Amino acid sequence: MKRKFHFFTFIYQWCIFVPLFTISTIMTAISTIILAPIFKDSDITYWPARKWSRFACKGMCIKTEIIGREKIDSSQSYVFAANHQSAYDIFLIYGWLNNRFKWIMKKELRKIPLVGAACESAGHIFIDRSSTVSALKSIETAQRKLQNGASITVFPEGTRSATGKMGKFKRGAFTIAGSIGLPIVPLTIKGTFEVMPKNSYNIHSGKLTLIIHDPIPYSKELFEDNQQVLINQVHDIIEQGL
Repeated sequence: MKRKFHFFTFIYQWCIFVPLFTISTIMTAISTIILAPIFKDSDITYWPARKWSRFACKGMCIKTEIIGREKIDSSQSYVFAANHQSAYDIFLIYGWLNNRFKWIMKKELRKIPLVGAACESAGHIFIDRSSTVSALKSIETAQRKLQNGASITVFPEGTRSATGKMGKFKRGAFTIAGSIGLPIVPLTIKGTFEVMPKNSYNIHSGKLTLIIHDPIPYSKELFEDNQQVLINQVHDIIEQGL
């Protein structure tokens, strides 16, 4: 559905919010680059990105709702698998999931000035999606980094939805979960497509919802021997939350 154009919202976004958000992005990146090597993977290294993400929402009068946070343990490592509707998915998860985690992200993001260096300093995992060898190395990297409750967060669709509807899931996240032996937690994201759809730079106020579903415990039979069944199960759980 096409959103109605609001002149004052447009002026506020580009004349006030965007400059402030740009400054906060630079400060967040620099803070992460400094703090991450000193404090390793403690909560303080996540603080700048969480505040940055919350500003991205609150600065545009976007409300948030988190459902099911009691279903996960902050001391347990998981693979979080979420649908991908918008760039705002990142802010919603980063700002309100509260667990320590590493993003699995495409290698091209490493080239973004400051942001790429900050992500690398924070220990996020870059992957060359066109290379099987790189994918295998990312599993080894994840195994080294997932300690003391650190988790992985991934968008199994691989890219943002152009329509708001869920696409087909790729196997990468499920292969990693099976190789490391971690439970998978499906995450349903609602409202981000309406706030900022793909290929649009205009942000609309609205409400974002993050639904945390019950973890699916690791079992060799499901995660390795019947992986497609697992993929379909996670896809259906996330879709039912929409």
